[in-house]
Amino acid sequence: MAILSHDEPDDLSSSARPRARSGLEQAIKGVARVIDNAFSDKRRSISRPKLLFATSLADAFILVATGLLAFRFADASAASHPASLTWIALIALATTLELRRNWSYSIQALRLPTEQIGKIVKSTVTVFCVAAGAGYLIGFSPFEPLTGTVWLMSAIALIAALRFPLASVLENLTDAGRLVRRTVIIGGGPDAETLISTLMDDNRKEVSILGVFDDRADERSADSIKGYPKLGTFDQLPAFCRNAGVDLMIVTVPMTAENRLMQILQLLFTLPVDIRISALSSKLRLSSRAYSYIGRVPMLALMDRPLTDWDRVIKNIEDRVLGTLLFLLAAPVMALVALAIRIDSKGPILFKQRRYGFNNELIEVYKFRSMYTDKTDATASKLVTKDDPRVTPVGRFIRKTSLDELPQLLNVIKGQMSLVGPRPHATEAKASSDLYQTVVGEYFARHRMKPGVTGWAQINGWRGETDTHEKIQRRVEADLYYIDNWSLLFDLYIIAVTPFALMTGKNAY
Repeated sequence: MAILSHDEPDDLSSSARPRARSGLEQAIKGVARVIDNAFSDKRRSISRPKLLFATSLADAFILVATGLLAFRFADASAASHPASLTWIALIALATTLELRRNWSYSIQALRLPTEQIGKIVKSTVTVFCVAAGAGYLIGFSPFEPLTGTVWLMSAIALIAALRFPLASVLENLTDAGRLVRRTVIIGGGPDAETLISTLMDDNRKEVSILGVFDDRADERSADSIKGYPKLGTFDQLPAFCRNAGVDLMIVTVPMTAENRLMQILQLLFTLPVDIRISALSSKLRLSSRAYSYIGRVPMLALMDRPLTDWDRVIKNIEDRVLGTLLFLLAAPVMALVALAIRIDSKGPILFKQRRYGFNNELIEVYKFRSMYTDKTDATASKLVTKDDPRVTPVGRFIRKTSLDELPQLLNVIKGQMSLVGPRPHATEAKASSDLYQTVVGEYFARHRMKPGVTGWAQINGWRGETDTHEKIQRRVEADLYYIDNWSLLFDLYIIAVTPFALMTGKNAY
């Protein structure tokens, strides 16, 4: 057996070091790829909601970690006490919510770390003071003065320190074109040219201009403005926005051209994007509070997408957490329904139907089969009516009680639907003999939000058969009201009321 001399390990270590470095580099690249995939959307842009949610989680982790260390520093036994752990969790949650209320979780705010320090101090001090006061009122101090001071100061320091490297990361992502707002200009001519020149002079890297849309085909609207192509007419705009993932539309049509502006807005109203009117060339000057700004360009906010970045985070969490919980709770009922369908008639248990989803995209929605296999209607071209011969005996019961919709919880878990939202309609769904979209001009505006298993229209009686124009009109009005007034509490109320609304079985055949 050979014995290595003292000189031999030097040769081995020198050859092993490059391999070790190579392995470490590969591991780092692997982790970077995982992170990149986790934060990217289908167009390889960084997802703003995921980034903001990760920031809030990092803040919550800092608050919990500094809380545990502060309690351990003061009294090691108190750090693991249930009451202490409860207070730490509650204060961490309340602080992140207060930071959100003070607009600390937006891309624009995170780009300015020095301005964040004041908001961080204000939010954390407010929550800690409220916690101390609440503890005093109930006769239980959440922390000793020294513990609270150490916790508060260390949490502020670390959360504030996190903002600076985060701002650097955002700057790098913006420079790389990964964190930009995909933008189109509506209307050509001199106004569009002035707007584009101003945005370019401001070096607004967070805005990526894709091109210009204009109906005019004469010398007033060139094929290219400042190097950006004319992409089409107004009628081609909705399809382009859906396919290209447009985030922002800036309208340069003068407000004096009222008829033309209204024609454009009617098309844009159905799209889940932010719409701004450029006031750069306007002689009308309103209060400064009426404007928002992109660089030096004053903008009038015409319409915002239904859910902001942070609201999308909250709704996604609601859907995934509550959707999974409700699916598990409903599993025994779903098993019984599946067994009844199997015994009642031949054919598959589940039925898949193509319906309009978010942004007017088609998705496959799951339902329990309620019709005889040879009579199913994949496009819903014919309304289901009372005593419809196509519906099986079991199908009549599950349709009346809406048990046939339970498999859509799978669509919620997959991210195609929400628990609450406008109901998804089949492609050929009709009111009387007319397609929904021909009856109601604002019909496609329902698709600015993900469709839901239940919704405001359903709990107000507008579910089931739509044999008249009025019924689909009322349903769309209820859906648009929900979209314009969304909140987490609104969702929870609709979920809680839904079982009681279903008991009536109104309009459900």
